[in-house]
Amino acid sequence: MPNFFKGRLVFVRTILLLSTLAIVAWGIITIYAVGHPAESGNFRDTEGLSNYWKKQAIFAIVGFAAFLIVNMFSYRRFGSASFLIYAFVIFLLALLLVDKYLFNIPDFLIEETRNIHAWIKIPFTGLNIQPSEICKPAYVIALAWYLRYRSNYRKFSALIGPFIFTFLPAILILLEPDLGTVLLIILILFSMIFLAGAKGKHLLIIILLAFLAAPLLWMMIKPYQRIRISSVFLQSENLRKAAQENPRLAKILVGANFSTREWENSWGYHLIRSKYAVASGGFTGYGFRKGPFIKYGFLPFRHNDFIFAMIAQQWGFIGCILLLLLYVVIIVCGLEIARDNYDPFARLAAAGITLMFAIQVIVNISMTVGLMPITGITLPFVSYGGSSLLFSMISIGLLNNIGQRRPFSSNI
Repeated sequence: MPNFFKGRLVFVRTILLLSTLAIVAWGIITIYAVGHPAESGNFRDTEGLSNYWKKQAIFAIVGFAAFLIVNMFSYRRFGSASFLIYAFVIFLLALLLVDKYLFNIPDFLIEETRNIHAWIKIPFTGLNIQPSEICKPAYVIALAWYLRYRSNYRKFSALIGPFIFTFLPAILILLEPDLGTVLLIILILFSMIFLAGAKGKHLLIIILLAFLAAPLLWMMIKPYQRIRISSVFLQSENLRKAAQENPRLAKILVGANFSTREWENSWGYHLIRSKYAVASGGFTGYGFRKGPFIKYGFLPFRHNDFIFAMIAQQWGFIGCILLLLLYVVIIVCGLEIARDNYDPFARLAAAGITLMFAIQVIVNISMTVGLMPITGITLPFVSYGGSSLLFSMISIGLLNNIGQRRPFSSNI
């Protein structure tokens, strides 16, 4: 830890670490609150939420240790090993699909939850690792290493390589299925190749082609995924009424006949309650461990995907702004580490990691308030999940590593 105060950008890196630890602590406190409401009610701890904060605290400690370990080596060593790490992640993702589609791997290695094959058990530890969470920083580092020193991305044909590099893990993750992580990876891809020198008009052509193919892709995705996306638009009472009266429109939107009761009790259940929870917090909130959604546990997944709604209910608008400011500090520090960095790999890696966090925050909060589809992307450092927290801390460690060793000149 004493080495932390050596090297470059000490002030920026200190603010980065303190902001991160503050958000991690806030997440643990919020997870504790949803499992220990201050007021008695019809709350039933059916998910074992009362112990989740302890597990999150343990992973926070492990994550901080990983932060320190990552900074024991130069970031360029991670770059040179990035393709091997990328290949290992592909192997783990493929292993999940082997269990799902080919033959059953013993239960002590693979865990299935709600027909989603996304977790690998670590033998003799009782812990699970989510390969898609490993994939996020591994993909960013490998893509940054792939893009370094290349000047031909001004050509449209040169974009084929990065897209193939991206679609391999994206397809494997989509088949788990995990649509949220796939969308995140694609957004990171566009951001990083643009920073690497790709022409904006080439990216616009690709986006246009994606829009033209959207109707075909829409009919190919599973009904529950279609419902998640349509839910953003079905918040409109007029559209719900039209869907109920027009079976063809309903078939397009949700893949079945539309029912208002079904919307309220199933398709829109999480979204409706999440918005109520956010709105109920008002300006200052109910206070720590207080509020109807804390007291009665109306909102499922309130400890992970929808944890922002619990923060909004307890601390209101003021608390939400404070949390967002902490995220802004992390993003600004990350961009400062990337700015004017003479090492192309370091610049792209730092920017990619920073954008990864920024996209996750925007998407998670937007889906919580009904501005974007519910994709399952967690709120970084706050949502419950050991894999997410661990590899987010590793990503912060890489940012710190890059900032600490930022070269003084282009002679690296």
